[in-house]
Amino acid sequence: MECRYYQKLAGGTVECQLCPHHCHIADGKTGLCRSRRNRGGVLVSEAYGKPCALAIDPVEKKPLYHFHPGTNCLSLACTGCNFRCLNCQNHDISQASPADVDHYDLTPTALVALCQQHHCPGIAYTYTEPLTYLEYVADTARLAHEAGLWNILVTAGYVCLEPLADLLPYLDAANVDLKSFSDDIYRRVSGGSLQPVLDTILAMKQAGVWLELTNLIIPDVNDDMSMIRRMCRWLVDNGLASAPLHFSRFFPRYKMQHLPPTPLYTLQSAERVAREEGIQHVYLGNV
Repeated sequence: MECRYYQKLAGGTVECQLCPHHCHIADGKTGLCRSRRNRGGVLVSEAYGKPCALAIDPVEKKPLYHFHPGTNCLSLACTGCNFRCLNCQNHDISQASPADVDHYDLTPTALVALCQQHHCPGIAYTYTEPLTYLEYVADTARLAHEAGLWNILVTAGYVCLEPLADLLPYLDAANVDLKSFSDDIYRRVSGGSLQPVLDTILAMKQAGVWLELTNLIIPDVNDDMSMIRRMCRWLVDNGLASAPLHFSRFFPRYKMQHLPPTPLYTLQSAERVAREEGIQHVYLGNV
């Protein structure tokens, strides 16, 4: 499947314009996400139509607590991610190429039919980074809407605004992983930057997408309460006081095996700070 967001450059190189990395990709190579490859000067999505994970989940698992609670959704993931989070819990599929992981072959039409077959009212694009296979998500989400199904995006939010704008009309809800409120931490831990994520959150809010936010608190990394206070203040100042905020407990994973689980009192402190700043709905996860 040819990608929709790229530019051809001299010498057969292409520039991917899906996310802020703007990868310059030589012929035969992929971008940082591992799923968008330059084939003879044409950028293709090798993840399109090839979900590597399918499950039926409660919406609360996304986590979404204020969007159709008590209902299920068909969850799917394709390989790939444009972050390199040292603590990734799904690194076996997020940090892999489509060719390296077993997958299903499912067109957008087949996915919608599968959702209806299992009597799920909606589809969740989750587990890895669905924005790296945005074309597949958008095509499926459009057909889902036409069939009366809703669409959930679970994302780290690292995307350019123009591609995001093409997807927003088909999104009903999203959980955005706001990893910290520090550009330095984003760069050191995830290999990205903060501002594009904030831009994504605001674009979703403006488009009327139901938003919930998750902040995984990692000991000695992003557990500074003054930073968490700044994050909560930004949310309130930007009209997101009523958006549920999920503080999630860290457990040792991937390249952060050396760190301990987040103490419960840290999560409780973050909850207190959030409520002091005016966040109306605060939840603690992984406890």
